[in-house]
Amino acid sequence: MKKTGSFLTGLVCPKCGKKYDSRRIQHLCECGSPLLAEYDLKKARAEWKKESVSGRKPDLWRYRELLPVEYEENIVTAGEGMTPLIPLPLLGEKLDVPNLFLKDEGIIPTGTFKARGAAVGVSKAKELGVQTIAMPTNGNAGAAWALYGKRAGLRSVIVMPEDAAKITRNECLAAGADIYLVKGLISDAGKIVARSIARNGWYDASTLKEPYRIEGKKTMGFEIAEQFGWEVPDVILYPTGGGVGIIGIYKALKELQEIGWIGEKLPKLVSVQAEGCAPIVKAFREGKGESEYFTDSRTVAFGINVPKALGDFLVLKAIYETKGCAIDVSDEKILEGVHRLADTEGIFVCPEGGALYAAVARLREEGFIQKDDKVVMLNTGAGIKYPDTIEPNFPYLELDATI
Repeated sequence: MKKTGSFLTGLVCPKCGKKYDSRRIQHLCECGSPLLAEYDLKKARAEWKKESVSGRKPDLWRYRELLPVEYEENIVTAGEGMTPLIPLPLLGEKLDVPNLFLKDEGIIPTGTFKARGAAVGVSKAKELGVQTIAMPTNGNAGAAWALYGKRAGLRSVIVMPEDAAKITRNECLAAGADIYLVKGLISDAGKIVARSIARNGWYDASTLKEPYRIEGKKTMGFEIAEQFGWEVPDVILYPTGGGVGIIGIYKALKELQEIGWIGEKLPKLVSVQAEGCAPIVKAFREGKGESEYFTDSRTVAFGINVPKALGDFLVLKAIYETKGCAIDVSDEKILEGVHRLADTEGIFVCPEGGALYAAVARLREEGFIQKDDKVVMLNTGAGIKYPDTIEPNFPYLELDATI
């Protein structure tokens, strides 16, 4: 078997520091915290050069030395990664942010950034000998894990709220997953999955309950740095539900610093949530290190409807340590953002991505974003997966009409 060259050394708890063996199935630390993959960054700094990356395939596995899969035969891929970093000159002019960019995850396999976490998470599950994965989901993560699980020959058990998008349900069904709906939120689905895993011994692929989804998501941070010539922007805005993406981007940037590929500057990380579900924003405003359960949560941006994230303390740490912030926007502004990106720049984003438009506008008005800042909005999915965000009002023509 050919090795990937990964510098993985094991897993570590970010709360208590306890170490775990990454060659055995591990989930949460005994203290209840998520675990993070740890690498020999001193050895990576000495032996791995950024010039070696440029000639590789344009997918996330170009960074395999800082990914947790140890043998190439276990890599499960559909070409995910290296999504475009698109300049937004027209929108930037309108918002008075001339250096505005969109990192568009909508063109990745399965149509959302969830493919990154699924690719790496499923690959590591395969390497660990897993047969069945189980997870709660708001839709897109379940679809991605079901499809990548099928490529790996694994069984997938998916539980999602009944309000989850029909498209994502159909993706799970198409992949042959065992899919169940629940009359409730993702937190309710999570309780059912937890009880079922305890009874059946399945592999828990819930957000941050397995340590490797974050490793796939962090490659967004690697890519942004590489796409800017191994420099970093001033601000990165990220729509936040479970928060794995923003945690991953922060982890990636810290690792790049440790191996000497970027300098001391870090971008300000901005967590964007919906007013109807904003636990991170509330905790940030109160200066807290963890969030409280957000009751009666609801928003049109279904992917960020997470009342209490398991890794909330890691999200808040990333925000505080980069001098970032957390901001919430209304559903009305979210839908307006979807429209603005489409009718100004010709890019149809998901509702979660639409939330970023309003956030940039407000943060520019408040002076958090400066005019000369290089700002990246991270759109997490394709707008075509959310057809109901657009209310059709088509004019009808008679058959003999002319326009």
